[in-house]
Amino acid sequence: MASAFDYAPAPESRSVVDIAPSYGLFIDGEFTEAADGKVFKTVSPSSEEVLSEVARAGAEDVDRAVKAARRAFEKWSALPGSERAKYLFRIARIIQERSRELAVLETLDNGKPIRETRDADLPLVAAHFFYYAGWADKLDHAGYGANPRPLGVAGQIIPWNFPLLMLAWKIAPALATGNTVVLKPAETTPLSALFFADICRQAGLPRGVVNILTGYGDAGSALVEHPDVNKVAFTGSTAVGKAIARQIAGTDKKATLELGGKGANIVFDDAPVDQAVEGIVTGIFFNQGQVCCAGSRLLVQESVQDELLHSLKRRLSTLRLGDPLDKNTDIGAINSEEQLSRITALVESGEAEGAERWSAPCELPSAGYWFAPTLFTNVTQAHTVARDEIFGPVLSVLSFRTPDEAVAKANNTQYGLSAGIWTEKGSRILAVAGKLRAGVVWANTFNKFDPTSPFGGYKESGFGREGGRHGLEAYLDV
Repeated sequence: MASAFDYAPAPESRSVVDIAPSYGLFIDGEFTEAADGKVFKTVSPSSEEVLSEVARAGAEDVDRAVKAARRAFEKWSALPGSERAKYLFRIARIIQERSRELAVLETLDNGKPIRETRDADLPLVAAHFFYYAGWADKLDHAGYGANPRPLGVAGQIIPWNFPLLMLAWKIAPALATGNTVVLKPAETTPLSALFFADICRQAGLPRGVVNILTGYGDAGSALVEHPDVNKVAFTGSTAVGKAIARQIAGTDKKATLELGGKGANIVFDDAPVDQAVEGIVTGIFFNQGQVCCAGSRLLVQESVQDELLHSLKRRLSTLRLGDPLDKNTDIGAINSEEQLSRITALVESGEAEGAERWSAPCELPSAGYWFAPTLFTNVTQAHTVARDEIFGPVLSVLSFRTPDEAVAKANNTQYGLSAGIWTEKGSRILAVAGKLRAGVVWANTFNKFDPTSPFGGYKESGFGREGGRHGLEAYLDV
């Protein structure tokens, strides 16, 4: 994008990661072909280059993986917590040692900038394994009574926006509490999960404790329905979350669902404008807006709206869109052609309904899937872009006059995952945060994560919490 400075290219080397031409399913400690021999290709969204060919799991493979996890459960759950902790510590250290390799891999397969995978994703991945390793021998003191027991086999399904981080959110607490795992990564980003399978072998994790099934939605559905799965953990769209809830209704399976969001970022008239602008940019343009807790609705107090929008547009004009492996890049590629089509259709509906579109001036690469940072003004609560989760670099701007009006507009959504508040008054932060129906409320910051802090939502953003002490409960019989 346009800039006052000329940036020399600073690409991260692809040579630090060795991607095999094909990968199998990881079942019972070994890589194996799918039972029916089916495969699919995974491509790099920034170039449309085929990265590898991956086995496509079916119902028979799901059954094999669940049986392997069930066999492993007896010995794994019987280990003292201090012994399980050693494995998690080992995994965390290997992730740190291989972090550069994993960051490049994630950028290639997902499309997000290397600065994000290197500086945000990978440190958090290691931190989650370190954190839950610390809990493994302290479960008696977690507040769930004496000797809480693991559930059994956990079926886990993760999305494509943070593949390795969502894996860590799910696998680390499951292993710490003595459960075994069958995990299905998203079909567009299977590689980091397969590399994690290799890390499990490198760490000497017993066979069958972690199993990785690459595939499509039919494999995820078979995993959810399998009668020997005791716990279902899903992060993804609200529509799929509702389907999973219907599948497990009437069973004794425990579930946590972390679904969509339409987070409100509320800027009051006393907020420091430059700091708020940086928080707004982080809130909606981090990972190209492909974040369930993104601050995709900006609520600005009327008296400062013009000043804030002027500063925001100026800041967006300095963002650099391009090669995700370039360390100067701020905005990477959209994850898939399907997601790009969805973003484009929703933006077109916003224009058709009368909202005013502004996109940052930039040149989009000829290959790959790209969308310029965009904001809409003259938006009402009836507009589609203010109601539907776009899951892209698109910000809807609404105004308000009073704190009560801001709260009413922020809560006027079927979602309830996240929100942000920008003001100099601590009393206002506390007063407004207590009225927002959002699982996570940030004050004078946005998109800050820590393994010690629980994360989850209300309403159609799902139920249950991941992270922190609260994240243990979902994997324990309490």
